[in-house]
Amino acid sequence: MPSMLPYHEAYSFGCYAVIIVLGALSCLIYHIIKSNNQESTADIPPGSQGLPLIGETLQFMAAINSGKGFYEFVRLRRLRHGNCFRTNIFGATDVFVSSRESAKAILNNDSGKFSKRYIRSIGELVGNQSLLCASPQHHKLIRGQLTNLFSTSSLSIFIKQFDKLIVDALGGWEHRSTVVIQDEALKITCKAMCKMLISVESGYELEVLEKEVAHVCEAMLALPLRLPGTRFYKGLQARKKIMAIIGKAMLERRRGLQANGEDFLQRLLDEDDRACNGATTNGGGLTDEEIQDNILTMIIAGQDTTASAMTWMVKFLDENPEVLDILLREQLGLARKVSSKSFLTLESINDMPYASKVVKESLRLASIVPWFPRLALEDCEMEGFKIKRGWIVNVDAKSVHLDPTVYNDPNKFNPSRFDDESKIPYSFLAFGMGGRTCLGMNMAKAMMLVFLHRLTTTYRWKVINSDVSIEKWGLFSKLRSGCPVTVTCITENVIP
Repeated sequence: MPSMLPYHEAYSFGCYAVIIVLGALSCLIYHIIKSNNQESTADIPPGSQGLPLIGETLQFMAAINSGKGFYEFVRLRRLRHGNCFRTNIFGATDVFVSSRESAKAILNNDSGKFSKRYIRSIGELVGNQSLLCASPQHHKLIRGQLTNLFSTSSLSIFIKQFDKLIVDALGGWEHRSTVVIQDEALKITCKAMCKMLISVESGYELEVLEKEVAHVCEAMLALPLRLPGTRFYKGLQARKKIMAIIGKAMLERRRGLQANGEDFLQRLLDEDDRACNGATTNGGGLTDEEIQDNILTMIIAGQDTTASAMTWMVKFLDENPEVLDILLREQLGLARKVSSKSFLTLESINDMPYASKVVKESLRLASIVPWFPRLALEDCEMEGFKIKRGWIVNVDAKSVHLDPTVYNDPNKFNPSRFDDESKIPYSFLAFGMGGRTCLGMNMAKAMMLVFLHRLTTTYRWKVINSDVSIEKWGLFSKLRSGCPVTVTCITENVIP
């Protein structure tokens, strides 16, 4: 191995060097512009804009590069300034709000004052035509085209396919000394999403997609520097490779060289053909760019977030044996109803009331997506403070999920807290709310339930690394350890 800094350390050093240089330049002009910046701050959220040009970006990047994750940046400022505060990241003013009332006003967006807005690096990596970046009107059009893909009939087909993948994957765990849950979950969910979306389930293309999607995710919070060797540049190159695979599949199908009638891509292409022939009444199909950007978005959403949630769920259950005992009784009861030779169905999933609460509590406590950013389209007021047009307003979902006025003992893993489904509105935001609620919400829940059923009825497990450090540079909350476990196959004499 050459005697030099590892890639990630060299890259981190480069990022910090760039920011420090900018910071030094900012300091030179700070006192000059300070005298011209006497605008009253009495009515705007408390906080700090940091240094000119870079704001508090340096502190934000330090949090990303720590074992506590980027939410630590938010947590510390909320403790310092209160539940509504202002900061500056990547040159934009960001306001964080954490009340349920604010969450309702922003996510419902009945007044049309907000639009979804992610930082520049995310937008460039997933694509401008992605649901994540679309303007309100454009989002409505794209969502209308994609909604039918997540119908009940599609979900029923997917559950059986996913169950087969899980059974095959878990079958190889028995003779392994250690299983890293996050690594295995990523492989399973990537394969499931690629099969469902573009009928890729094995071979070279699946390996490329799994590898390059990971690079895209790792670059989402990087400085948007298009310089070879940077994390962002590597993410852009990964995006190009993914787009090439999707584009090739589209071209071959249009030429009749490839036909896969059951996957999402084919259904989108068929809809496009019908629109060209005037045989549709829903406004036409999606453009090629819209199809490609949103297939990439769905792969990321279905793979990365779901795999992270599965990993946290395994960790929480290991730490709470009394919860696992209740869950195991339910799942063994279901296993006795289902033939050992058949796969789970939508009806099976609906027969898991306690497991559904385990999934929901895992999502609450882990808060895989900790906040939802929106762009203020006009001046408005939030939590008693003035919000200016052009500011980014972030709904702090993690803070809502840990609100002691809503959840008793909020840091405790307690699925039974969801026995009463009439919980206070806008207190559970794992999938967002309003018009931009996650399209694949039911699919993600189904994946977690299928995984949970097969894992609990096949193995006992023990987590061998309880480290709760968060993976660096991740947009989603991932355990840095990956949650390594040892597994023991369940036999009749150990079943309670």
